[in-house]
Formats: sequence, structure tokens, C-alpha cells
Amino acid sequence: MVGLKTLIQQCKNQDRTAQEQLYRIYSAKLFGLCLKYSDSYQQAEDNLQDGFITIFNKIGQFNNEGSFEGWMKRIMINTSLQKHREQKVYGLSNEDMLEDEEIEVEEDIPAKFLLSCIQELPQRYRQVFNLYVMDGYSHKEIAALLKISEGTSKSNLARARQALKEKVEKYQNINNSAQSS
Repeated sequence: MVGLKTLIQQCKNQDRTAQEQLYRIYSAKLFGLCLKYSDSYQQAEDNLQDGFITIFNKIGQFNNEGSFEGWMKRIMINTSLQKHREQKVYGLSNEDMLEDEEIEVEEDIPAKFLLSCIQELPQRYRQVFNLYVMDGYSHKEIAALLKISEGTSKSNLARARQALKEKVEKYQNINNSAQSS
């Protein structure tokens, strides 16, 4: 197998075999990222394909500075978010600032349950939550990406956390009462 720099250079030269190899190396990891920002499995598959088309079209802009994987992740996130920007689903009628609370999570809560709770959030909350908590974007960056105000970003994050807190507390209460019986 060739090195990553060689593979990138081959992709810059439109080498189809190199593009296929790059796809095989990174598609599973990038698909997981697309799932976080998509409403369905099918949409995530579409976003992955569109993202790779963008990567191959813009790979000449990557100058071997910084992380290539990070560069690709940003393209995948932007590709996934583009569909939502077009749908204009982010606005809130009331941007009152909610108290931003941390969620207390017991260690015995399965990660699969937490991930399913995140996937069940309304898309505007889920995407702000994923960008802020999971991928480390600032509210300013989120506002620019989603074309919303920073206040809306903060409000959506607070609402996402509140919804997750309620689901976690319900789960914990059910499990605690089952253990006491």
C-alpha cells in the first residue's frame, strides 16, 4: 500500500484507483460522521457520496498542512449541513436563553442508548448538539455554518441538553425502580 501523501497526490492527478483506495480507507469512519448529521441512513449514504465527490473535486486545495482526515471530516459535515440549510429548519420562534445545564449520567447507561437519544432529537437540536459537544465547534462557528444567530445556537444546545436530560432521568428512574423491586 502506498503512503497517504502519495495517495493524495495520485488523487490530485484524478487517478481512479487511488480515489477508490481513499474511499475504502475512510468511508466507514466518514459514514459514521454523516449519520450524526443526517435524518436517515439513506440520507447519510447520499451525504457520504456527495462529500466524496466534493473531496475529489477539491483535493487540489489540500496542501498537506494539517490533518487530511480533519479536512475530509469538515467537508462531510458541511455537505450534510448544506441540505439542512436549504430546508431552513433552524429558526426558533422564541430565542429565550435557557439555562445551559450539564447532564449527570451514571456510568451504567449504555452508550447505544445515549446515541439513540441523540438521534431522536429534533434535527436542529441534534445538529447543534453534535457540532458543539461531539465535534468541538464554537457557537460562533455553528452560527456561521447553519446560518443562524449565536443565540439560536445556544438556545438549541440548551434545549437539546434538556431533552437528553429528561430521557436519561426517565431511563435512570425506570432502572432504579426495577432494581428496587
